[in-house]
Amino acid sequence: MLFRQIFDAKLAQYAYLIGCQATREAIIFDPERDVDQYVALAEKEGMTIVAAADTHIHADYLSGLREFAERGTRVYASDEGDADWKYEFLRGSAYDHVLLTDGDTFDIGNIRFKAVHTPGHTPEHLSYLVTDLGGGASEPMGLISGDFVFVGDLGRPDLLESAAGVAGAMEPSAHRLYASVLRFLGLDDYLQVWPAHGAGSACGKALGAVPESTVGYERRFNAAIRAADAGEEAFVRAILDGQPEPPMYFARMKRDNRQGPPVLGTLPAPRHVFAGDVEALIAREDVVILDTRLDKSAFMAHHLPGALYAPLNKSFNTAAGSVVEEGQSIVLVVDADSVETAVRDLVRIGLDDISGYLTPDTLDAYVEAGGRVASIPEMNIQDLPTRARERPLHVLDVRGATEYAEAHLPGAQNVAYTRLVPRRNEITTTLPVAVHCKSGARSAVAAALLARWGHEVIHVGGDFDAFARAEGLGAADGQATAATP
Repeated sequence: MLFRQIFDAKLAQYAYLIGCQATREAIIFDPERDVDQYVALAEKEGMTIVAAADTHIHADYLSGLREFAERGTRVYASDEGDADWKYEFLRGSAYDHVLLTDGDTFDIGNIRFKAVHTPGHTPEHLSYLVTDLGGGASEPMGLISGDFVFVGDLGRPDLLESAAGVAGAMEPSAHRLYASVLRFLGLDDYLQVWPAHGAGSACGKALGAVPESTVGYERRFNAAIRAADAGEEAFVRAILDGQPEPPMYFARMKRDNRQGPPVLGTLPAPRHVFAGDVEALIAREDVVILDTRLDKSAFMAHHLPGALYAPLNKSFNTAAGSVVEEGQSIVLVVDADSVETAVRDLVRIGLDDISGYLTPDTLDAYVEAGGRVASIPEMNIQDLPTRARERPLHVLDVRGATEYAEAHLPGAQNVAYTRLVPRRNEITTTLPVAVHCKSGARSAVAAALLARWGHEVIHVGGDFDAFARAEGLGAADGQATAATP
């Protein structure tokens, strides 16, 4: 049996290519939308992808299931869950597809896959037991666990409510997750666990960085699973406590993966924008400029008016997906050799309208020629109290609510940077906004967005945790006056 785990560091996402070496047939589990990457890998391994499967309707990226279906590849998906969470683009379609329920099996060459309904993260979620019949096995060797069991954590059961807006969904989902955990605990200890995400994913709150595990190890050391030892109600309270705010774009991913993502086909090919075209570009109301430079201070020093900021690092998908709204046409500020990387990252979260790009060198040439630019002043968190005494400021803390609860500045408003767009109307101040996070990374993204909205912004960098310890800040400070909903 051929087994390949494919990792996307920005989404902290794992896809799995599993192939029968006797028949040279393979299946891909939980593929991203740009499926050419998997086809190329299979060809390199001497395999042909004859099937694709999802574990569930994803919230953090667009699935490649429809892309494979368009190519004539057989696709497998869940038919579990309630009527609102079915794969609508498959049901009744002409695609070569099989809808699975608990206990269904199918073979790829001499490898058998058994669907196991494991709801909680989503109502329709399936895991897959994998048995290598061609290797002489009569029992499964591992479980493709999707967003059910991670290394050190469980898939969060709140996203239908907190991301997709299904009111009252999280507690029933947590109860379903408890039942799924009990079923998981009935599996043999030796079974390997192959999750769909690792550390850095927003689909859990404490995911480990190790790429795989075993049932026995998770039984002993997974804190979320061990919470079930105290009973169902205690488990529900524990699993719902402290879940991070989901990025804005998660709601779109749920919708599009259910209805069927637009067919991508080939990657967008944005045109190269030169310095002489920049002025006209700025004037266009239908275009958003997304600056991907890694040096946030360089962005603050000068950038195109109204530009958004999302550095092309591990947080790029989350940042871009949290500030670029659906339907906006994107022009990138990006190094020429990183254009394809940025394009792939954006289409994976459904931001397909990428009309152009200009390089940092082009930007510099435009600036040197006297072109219009904007800037955002910066300061260190240690200087914020003094500055606030000199001039009234509105302090906006864009960390997560859990971080805010642990320690925050008196009177600071808390809105996680991933939720600024849907909560825009809550930022009503006419004062200059001093925006901070833990280190200055998230606040840089937020500062650019606030400036685009017309606020006077000061970007606050530095080590907030060290500052909070030195100032003796704690959870009680400012709770009476903080403008946190």
